[in-house]
Order: sequence, then structure tokens, then C-alpha cells
Amino acid sequence: MIIGYLGAGTWGSALTSLLANKGYQIKVWDRNSDLIDHLTASRTHPKLLGFRAPENISYFKNIEDAIEGVDLIVESVTSSGIREVLQKVYMIKKKKMCPFIITSKGIEQKTGLLFPEIALEVLKEKNKHFIGVISGPSHAEEVVKNLPTSVVASSFDSNLVETIVKVFTTNDFRVYPNNDIYGIAFGGAFKNIIAIACGISDGLGYGVNTKAALMTRGLHEMRKLCVAKKCKPETLNGLSGLGDLIVTCSSTLSRNYRFGRLIAEGLSLEEAKEKIGMIVEGVYTTVSGYELGQKYHIPIPITEVAYKVLYEDLLPDNAVKSLLQRTIKEEHL
Repeated sequence: MIIGYLGAGTWGSALTSLLANKGYQIKVWDRNSDLIDHLTASRTHPKLLGFRAPENISYFKNIEDAIEGVDLIVESVTSSGIREVLQKVYMIKKKKMCPFIITSKGIEQKTGLLFPEIALEVLKEKNKHFIGVISGPSHAEEVVKNLPTSVVASSFDSNLVETIVKVFTTNDFRVYPNNDIYGIAFGGAFKNIIAIACGISDGLGYGVNTKAALMTRGLHEMRKLCVAKKCKPETLNGLSGLGDLIVTCSSTLSRNYRFGRLIAEGLSLEEAKEKIGMIVEGVYTTVSGYELGQKYHIPIPITEVAYKVLYEDLLPDNAVKSLLQRTIKEEHL
């Protein structure tokens, strides 16, 4: 099998390493030509310690070259860039489409579309059975070290789910099938907002009691809002919801968590992003999540205060106080 891989960031590089070590030929494209030059010359990644590109990975600056003649396409691009990449793929492959696997996590701003919804819109209904998703608690830094990891895969087509499980599963990387493609896409995206909130909480010096409350009530927000996006709430009890929430809210490997801590220290949004030095998807998704709550008139207080801290200059300490001063209601699960 020949696999075209779109996106050579840390997550994309961890997965290309996994796939290459299974013997697949991998053709990688990234819009950052300097990164492609670095990967081609050194076979290492500047931000992923321990990554060494196997010989069966090739790098390309032209997306057409990367997906020409491939049997499968995998993407790991940014939330803001995924629609443009899908449009390019469709123009190149529309006469002979192949499976397209989404591994990025996000929700599009303005439209509120989940990534498989964007893929369905761009690639057209006739290619619906080619769209798949992988999500779950999986830091690139651990996957590249072959540390035990479990994720979940879904598709609009059950046969493609079986293919994804077969292609990606290794002795250390376990892939569970799931039939709720929107649910696993939603969980993987929305937990980044809660991770920023947990980072802010820790940065302010609050304890694990506070973080446990944020994570639990954050999961409640996710479950309420996911129904409006035609997801199954029970999906969020699994790897793409609770599992990813635990990892992203607790680990310093999480950019979203680290970003939240920097905001609590007094850095501006742009200063914190610059210090992280890589894309912080939760910054983008916080806007999307806030927009969805407004659209469907669903109260999501943690998301709302995270949005106000990032975009309306609400002081982090005042954000926590505003959550604590909300009217107490019965806990509904």
C-alpha cells in the first residue's frame, strides 16, 4: 500500500513513522517548504525528539506529487487549513477518489462543521464511503516512542473502518472501531477548550479539586452540545471524549494545557501562541465552541468564560470567580 500523508507536524510525523515501520510506502506533503527541506535533509523533526524518518518515507513540496498514485490519504493539517486541503484533494482525485482519513481535531469557525462534515461537503455525497476519522488520547511524543496508546476509528462505511483498524494497528498502537463518526470528531475537538481552562486553573495555583470539577463539568458541556451536532452522548464516555480529555487536561505535553498556563501567567493570546511555537488548536476551537453554544442556545459556561478570557480581556481570576458564582442547579448527567 502507498499512503499519501498531508501535514508534517509532530502528530503527522509520529503517525508516518508508525505507518512506515509497518512497511507502507509514505509520501508526505506540507505547506511549510522549509520543514520539508529539513525533513528531507536530516530525516529528523525539529520539534519531535526521537523521530527519525525511515527510508520508505518521501517528502514533497507539491501536494499533487504526494497523492499521485496512492491507495490511501491521511491528513494532519490545521483546523483553519483543512477545507483548503480538502478542496485541493478533490480537484486532484475527483476522477478516482481513494479513502481519506482525518486525524486532525477541530471544529470550523462560522459554519460550526465538524471535520467529517467538511469532508462530506467538499468531497461530495458520492464519495461519502471514502471518509474516515481517527481520534483519541495520543500525544505524538509518546506514539513516536512506541508507548502503549489506544485510539478510536470511525467512518460512514463499515468496510473502511475495518481498513483503518488494519492499517494503523500495531503491537503498541491499538485502534478500536466505532460507528459514531461525528461523536469521535466532536470529542477530539472540544476537549481542547477544557484543556485551556484547566491550564489556566493550574497556572493560577488552584488545586486538583478545581481541575477535577472543570474536567467533569466540561465533559457535561460536551455531552449537552454534542446532541445538537447529531452525536451520541455515550461516545464521549470513551477514548475520543473522556480519554482525550484526561490526557489533554493533565499533561504538559498538551499545547492547549500549556497555553492556558501561559495565559494565567499574564501573557497575551499572541504572546502565549508564540511561546508555544506550534499551532494551539484549542484557541481556534474555543471560538467555534462558543459560536455553537450561541447558535443552539445551550449554556456552556466553561467554554463561555474561556472565550471571554481569550477574546474579551476577562481576567483569568475573574473567570474562575464567575463560574463559582453561577446559580447552583441539580447535577444532571
